Amino acid sequence: MDIFERIKNHPGPLEKYADYAEGDYVFPVLEGEIGPRMKFKGNEMIIWSINDYLGLANHPEVRKTDAEAAIKYGMAYPMGARAMSGQTPYHAELEKQLAEFVQKESSYLLNFGYQGMLSIIDTLVSKNDVIVYDVDSHACIVDGVRLHFGKRFTYRHNDMESFEKNLQRATKNAAETGGGVLVITEGVFGMRGEQGKLKEIVEFKKKYNFRLLVDDAHGFGTLGKTGAGAGEEQGCQDGIDIYFSTFAKSMAGIGAFVAADKEIIKFLKYNLRSQIFAKSLPMPMVLGALKRLELLRNHPELKEKLWHNVNRLQEGLKSRGFNIGNTNTCVTPVYLQGTPIEATLLIKDIRENYKIFTSVVVYPVIPKGMILLRLIPTASHNDEDIDETLRAFESVRDKLVSGVYKREEEKLQLKI
Repeated sequence: MDIFERIKNHPGPLEKYADYAEGDYVFPVLEGEIGPRMKFKGNEMIIWSINDYLGLANHPEVRKTDAEAAIKYGMAYPMGARAMSGQTPYHAELEKQLAEFVQKESSYLLNFGYQGMLSIIDTLVSKNDVIVYDVDSHACIVDGVRLHFGKRFTYRHNDMESFEKNLQRATKNAAETGGGVLVITEGVFGMRGEQGKLKEIVEFKKKYNFRLLVDDAHGFGTLGKTGAGAGEEQGCQDGIDIYFSTFAKSMAGIGAFVAADKEIIKFLKYNLRSQIFAKSLPMPMVLGALKRLELLRNHPELKEKLWHNVNRLQEGLKSRGFNIGNTNTCVTPVYLQGTPIEATLLIKDIRENYKIFTSVVVYPVIPKGMILLRLIPTASHNDEDIDETLRAFESVRDKLVSGVYKREEEKLQLKI
């Protein structure tokens, strides 16, 4: 069969909904300055779908630094890959400060989070090594594992009995191949909002020989006394062998980094193909990241305001009888019961009539019959935003339970 014919006949799980979903439920256009209130289809909305945790995207010092760096250097400098002609003292300084912040010996800048994690996994393991990873891991981890030619085992999400069982299998397999074991998990799981059980996993090092790689994209800047992430929050940062995070969340930028012992970072610098053969991170992004890190380190009130909003929102939801699962982070999932069409009607209602913009997830990402509304509180939100949202959630939940959306769904099916 011709490749293009196959593509036309099998559009994939998301593209098949493109004709009616694009612009509304996928690829929506949010307009205005990044913040708790933006415009969607001409209407001002309270926005709960942007990972600007600390509200740095429009911080005046950040905007000033970004603008001045762009004027001075443009977006091209430095030209070339880091190893060839793309190195600057500022890149090295950012790496030094990031390593210090997450309590590791050394770090290395990456152009993108997704690309970075995928390439780190590919670079770290040989065909003789074995990978053990949480089944709910982010797509970048799953795709990185797919590149691995050796054995890999998944364990049930945050299930330490399942983890040990698969760690035993991996240890036995590695003994046969002469390889090692790499365990991969997340500091914060972005859909559920649960922290990975890092402390418990680190404890298993007393019984088993493995290395631990943690993707802490949602934990960096939001968890721990200093904001160094889920490992600091759980008191086990030293047990994380390779720490990874992106700038796309708390740092409100582009780029990522990996931190570990000097020898490991040196190995990655000289072997990480996605960086060796890619242009260096442009200077405005590097100087912008330095400014964001400075604010993150020196202004704890940003994280304090974030957690005030997180606690107010989550406690408000729980007191009103909403199921928010086991989240112990900023990520706030709201679980409801209903069909995908009911979910679509609910989201349309809450946006058009209540001016609340939030993300929605349905089957096959989550089990059939379940609707997941995910809210991301930030330091930029205020009490009024939260109270208005709580009232709106109560109203649409009542409509869902009383069958308003079900009756609308039945009408739509009759028309079809």
